[in-house]
Amino acid sequence: MPTFVFAAKFQKETKLVTQVRNLSKSQLKQIQQTAGETFATNELFHNWGTVQERRKAVMEYMALYVECVYRSGSLYANQDLTGFIGLEDSAKAKVFPKIKMLGKMLFRIEFKKLKSLANFAKQIEKSNQKYSSQRHIDTLMVCVDKACQGKGIATELVSFAKQMSKDKNIPLLFDTDMKSYSDMYVHLGCTLYNTVTADNGVTRYSLCYPPEEN
Repeated sequence: MPTFVFAAKFQKETKLVTQVRNLSKSQLKQIQQTAGETFATNELFHNWGTVQERRKAVMEYMALYVECVYRSGSLYANQDLTGFIGLEDSAKAKVFPKIKMLGKMLFRIEFKKLKSLANFAKQIEKSNQKYSSQRHIDTLMVCVDKACQGKGIATELVSFAKQMSKDKNIPLLFDTDMKSYSDMYVHLGCTLYNTVTADNGVTRYSLCYPPEEN
């Protein structure tokens, strides 16, 4: 086989995004760490204090969240486990992993913090009601290892999600509390169709792919 053909094939394979299964404990911990570091600065946790004050609690929260996404079969990653995306088909959503996650949170996260998060969730819960009544794909999270950011991994993850949307012929939804992320999704072909600002000043940006027809 010619060298250039092998190189192209190898490059394509290393960029493959697949469903994550049969992780070792260390691999799961690695993903939890990456997600925690990514979301520590997210405005979602605005009421939990400064980034430094809330870091430990956010790391714990995201560890439980990632475990839930993984156990529900909704976690996807690139081949070298440096980029991750959670994708859940609303018609196949599993309830038990979420109930288990919430139960663990009650013992591991300060109740005051959970209450503030629940209050925020209640205020923005209708942000994506335009699509929530029909079958869709929810993007549960997108995160890339800090050491590998700027290499197009997020683009690859979103492209994979967009292809899933096309294959299933259902809309793909993104919800974020960071304008920079919203701008990124728009740049990658999504439509920002709604914003809702809670009483803590945090704005929820709701986006959809494919773009809405005019």
